[in-house]
Amino acid sequence: MRPGVLVVSAPGKIILHGEHAVVHGKVALAAALNLRTFLKLQPLSDGKVTLNLANIGIKQTWDVANLQLLDTSFLEQGDVPAPTTEQVEKLKEVAGIPKNCASPEHLALTAFLYLYLTICQKRGWPEEDLEVINQWAFRGERVIHGNPSGVDNAISTWGGALRYQQGKISSLNRPPTLQILLTNTKVPRSTKALVAGVRNRLIKFPEIVGPLLTSIDAVSRKCEHVLAEVLAAPALEHYLVLEELIDMNQHQLNALGVGHASLDQLCQVTAAHGLHSKLTGAGGGGCGITLLRPDLERAKVEAARQALMDCGFDCWETSIGAPGVSVHSASSLHGPVCQALGGL
Repeated sequence: MRPGVLVVSAPGKIILHGEHAVVHGKVALAAALNLRTFLKLQPLSDGKVTLNLANIGIKQTWDVANLQLLDTSFLEQGDVPAPTTEQVEKLKEVAGIPKNCASPEHLALTAFLYLYLTICQKRGWPEEDLEVINQWAFRGERVIHGNPSGVDNAISTWGGALRYQQGKISSLNRPPTLQILLTNTKVPRSTKALVAGVRNRLIKFPEIVGPLLTSIDAVSRKCEHVLAEVLAAPALEHYLVLEELIDMNQHQLNALGVGHASLDQLCQVTAAHGLHSKLTGAGGGGCGITLLRPDLERAKVEAARQALMDCGFDCWETSIGAPGVSVHSASSLHGPVCQALGGL
């Protein structure tokens, strides 16, 4: 690796159980995915700062001297719940993003510029401090999502698995590593609209939806208990219970109105191969997870994965309980990662 070049990575995350119920004070379990985002930091002497997000086709360069001339007093207003609409629009103007544009790619660019300009004003924050990383990641989340829970940045910072309830995040002690399939149905959705739909259904049918949310909470708590048992003394019956919980939770989420035909198809395809799946996250499309028991034959896993891809879905085999933010040496990186980072 060239002198001065630093490569760091962070895991993605999934919700195991508790989607939507967590909005109403119930328990949710989140886990780090061993599908990682890599970042190469390289100092240059040309007086420019460049952001290159190769996977989403974003590359932009700014003159540092010009950025230093900007009026960034609006970034010094303390720890507000989220940047105001006016602040975000001003950042977009600096970034050269069209007014009122809110595509995911442009929001990523805006979040980077927000963090870069704000961090450059700070002095003396400690390096390799996970709490600092987590707080800055949370501020970036605020630019994109407005008022996020804090789960995404926390799980990507510390890794492993987390329990979240009513704003309190706690780490699960040494969660077991579980193999899964992560499937992207490629169906877009609006998390905001789906959350609002569940809230409206709760208001309309409180005697029905209230107990349903309580039942989802019970699934999350039971899963937490079983994961602890798996870690202590793993046995096949533990995985069978986890499969039952997955099936029940999927039906619960469908009853909340956050399912989708693509997710039903995902569950049907994997069930035909003896596997158990559920949506993860907001639902309405998006992604689903499939548990892979340790006793499964390799051919069955490959057949299920191929069948999902034949449906037009993207599918990855990975594991949960991955480590959090990590620093990498060049020798530890696989060839495709080095190539994607432009060589080291």
